[in-house]
Amino acid sequence: MRNRQSSIDGFVKRRSGNRISSSHDFKRNHEGETGEVKLLHNTGSDKVKNLDQHKVQTGRALGRSDIEDSLKGINVSGGPEKKLSRRQIRKLAKNNKKPRSLKRRITKWFIIILVVALLSAGSFVVYKIVRASKNSFKGDFLGLLVSNKPLKQDSNGRSNFLLLGTSEDDQGHDGADLTDSMMIISVDQKNKNIYMFSIPRDLYVKYGEACPAGYAGKINAYFSCSNDGTTAEAEQDRLAKTQSFVGDIFGMDIQYGVHVNHTVIKQAVDAVGGVDVDVQGSNGDSGVLDRNFDWRCNYKCYLVKYDNGVHHLDGEHALFLSMARGDIAPTYGLGNSNFDREKNQQKIIMALKTKATSTGILTNLGAITKLIDALGDNLRTNIGTDEIKTLVQVASDTKQTDIHTLSMFGDENAVVTTGNYGGASVVMPAAGIFDYSDIKLFVAKNLTSNPVTREAASIVVLNGTGETGYGQTKADGLTSEGYNVTLVDNAPDGTYGKVEIYQIGTENNTATAAKLAEKYKIKVKTTAPPIEVTSDVKFVIIYGATDN
Repeated sequence: MRNRQSSIDGFVKRRSGNRISSSHDFKRNHEGETGEVKLLHNTGSDKVKNLDQHKVQTGRALGRSDIEDSLKGINVSGGPEKKLSRRQIRKLAKNNKKPRSLKRRITKWFIIILVVALLSAGSFVVYKIVRASKNSFKGDFLGLLVSNKPLKQDSNGRSNFLLLGTSEDDQGHDGADLTDSMMIISVDQKNKNIYMFSIPRDLYVKYGEACPAGYAGKINAYFSCSNDGTTAEAEQDRLAKTQSFVGDIFGMDIQYGVHVNHTVIKQAVDAVGGVDVDVQGSNGDSGVLDRNFDWRCNYKCYLVKYDNGVHHLDGEHALFLSMARGDIAPTYGLGNSNFDREKNQQKIIMALKTKATSTGILTNLGAITKLIDALGDNLRTNIGTDEIKTLVQVASDTKQTDIHTLSMFGDENAVVTTGNYGGASVVMPAAGIFDYSDIKLFVAKNLTSNPVTREAASIVVLNGTGETGYGQTKADGLTSEGYNVTLVDNAPDGTYGKVEIYQIGTENNTATAAKLAEKYKIKVKTTAPPIEVTSDVKFVIIYGATDN
């Protein structure tokens, strides 16, 4: 087999003995029989030079000047002097450089291997993201890479998400297509704050169409009733319709819908290494117990049993706590049933957000890919891929102290209550069946940027004009501007100015007083109004003349 000559950048090395260097065998090629060293003569000159004068010094790399000096002393008989080009000189110098050390070569290959490994890991994550985005989000992967599109907003500058949870992944679960978990998460991407509250799954509503439960029933049946198809298009239609339906009840513009199943909670919590949840029993109980799930271990374990305090939960235990409502004895700490379950669901989501956006998780390749898998397999939404980066950034930047949970039940300002309607135990508005005015005010008071709406000061409107319906017309106008009008009536007989405003108690509701004074260009009176009012009323407005 013919030996291959090694080459560098297309140049073939010369054979030993034909290169100009100190290793040239002069004895073999230039000695005569007498052993005398032959001299090289320059054409046309009697001057001679011994070749030994132009040997390269040992311990020093061959330089350009060495080569040029040696060439000057060489006479090629019978022809003109030949000179090497600069390129040839550079190549010869390169050939004579010392070989790289073993340490440098090991370092070089280590870096190459590391880069390849990182690129491979990155490619794996990219594959996971592509798969998840294709399954879960609207839009293509390119939008995820290059876009940072702002989230859609309502008139208050908030982005509202309707989160719906079903049990379709739990085989044998009765009513698996019902949205037993319903939550609204409201995000202010500018001021970096988040509000969340749960929607009672048993809230009694009118569907506006024929459903398996009839034309009215619990709100958790609407999602599957609105479209029972199995395609991706049907899923998007269900989300859009449910967003609009819930938005009408709560007086909100809900821009996004998210549908998850049970598995997403378990897998997401496990992906981040578990979450820390502050478990508290309701109604003064010292902890929480629900044995509804212990059949899974033949009642030899407790899947939901905690003392009051912070507990580290893995995915399985977080899932069961999110489902616990104390409907099977023995149980304690869940006396408010679904309302307690909803509070625990909010706590788990907050804990998951905190853990998922922590530095350790964001730099953990395994955790990230597991999170992506959990979302890709178990989440469907109409959030665009070009909006994900913005959403993640807002979630990361929002401090824990700026995340607020709201409750519509259980305090003195409760806007919903439990009762019996049509022979079934349901949740209904405190204002009366199908009357959602207090619920809408509750939402507006907490989520609006309007200080008047936030104060929600109770206002009584009195018609002193004698014109039928004038007071109601004015009251409707105030309501549309965010004022809380709680009563409309006729004023007592008397003589009134065009508009008179009385404030009852001046220590609070300063924004409302200022806005009313500005609106009507009058001074708000702090004297007693001409009628008696209940203690919750803060303003009385009397219209004494029409605008005509």
